Amino acid sequence: MTTPPRKTVDDFDPEVLRLFDQYVHGVIDRRAFLGAAARFAIGATTAIGLLEALNPQFAAAQQVKPDDSRLSAKYIEFASPKGYGSARGYLVKPAKARGPLPVVLVVHENRGLNPHIEDVVRRLALENFIAFAPDALFPLGGYPGDEDKARAEFAKLEQTKTRQDFLSAAQMLRGIDGSNGRLGAVGFCYGGGIVNFLATQLPDLAAAAPFYGTAPPAEDVARIKAEILIVLAANDERVNAGWPAYEAALKQAGVRYSLYQPAGTQHGFNNDTTPRYDESAAREAWKRTLALFERSLRKAAAKAS
Repeated sequence: MTTPPRKTVDDFDPEVLRLFDQYVHGVIDRRAFLGAAARFAIGATTAIGLLEALNPQFAAAQQVKPDDSRLSAKYIEFASPKGYGSARGYLVKPAKARGPLPVVLVVHENRGLNPHIEDVVRRLALENFIAFAPDALFPLGGYPGDEDKARAEFAKLEQTKTRQDFLSAAQMLRGIDGSNGRLGAVGFCYGGGIVNFLATQLPDLAAAAPFYGTAPPAEDVARIKAEILIVLAANDERVNAGWPAYEAALKQAGVRYSLYQPAGTQHGFNNDTTPRYDESAAREAWKRTLALFERSLRKAAAKAS
């Protein structure tokens, strides 16, 4: 049986993509999406069919299996006294690491630690990093295994406490076994916003790669010490509206930064589980992210030693 080709953004009306972005970010609910998308349903494709086609396909996109023998992976809990008290995340290291390695904190989207983000953690570990992704949903029982349920649970979080959990994760990683003492962070959508936040709060954060994330308050940007790779989609009105002020603040503060904003891309273009994925843009964004981490986390540590 022939596997049908994966759908891309070209298979959807731009308005459907806009509606889907509003839906996944809580601007509209499922009923509103289905009602508005119904007018774009053609032939046998229903509004529900459009939603299912846009939702993640985790198994189809998995690049590294959870039991890959090249890796050592486990879930660990850590204290977060100013947050929810106790937090949990997914830690992956190369199974045969030689010498101390840089550490990368990975921050998920607004659905918690789902299979895609776990796969991203394993991809980083295969690049010879220690990678760790907290699950913001742990206080509410963890990622529920369903994206709609995850979004609903995510809305219940107290973000002040959740941000403290991510700060506690960074604190825990400072003393993680096998670290070379250099910490970086990468995050996607909600996670991109958290990475921007972390960059303003952690003077020892050496590198940050926020993917299409909400900009931090302009008055906090001067605190950033990390080198930053800003990744934005071309078609992302909601997030991109904050970029001019963010860029002006970065320039004024003298922060080392670069921007990658590939033409024709949609919000979420790096996520290879959905039709919004853009293979060439995602490959280049990943290449630039790894180069940032190599430069700021590995080579900088070698020079300092």
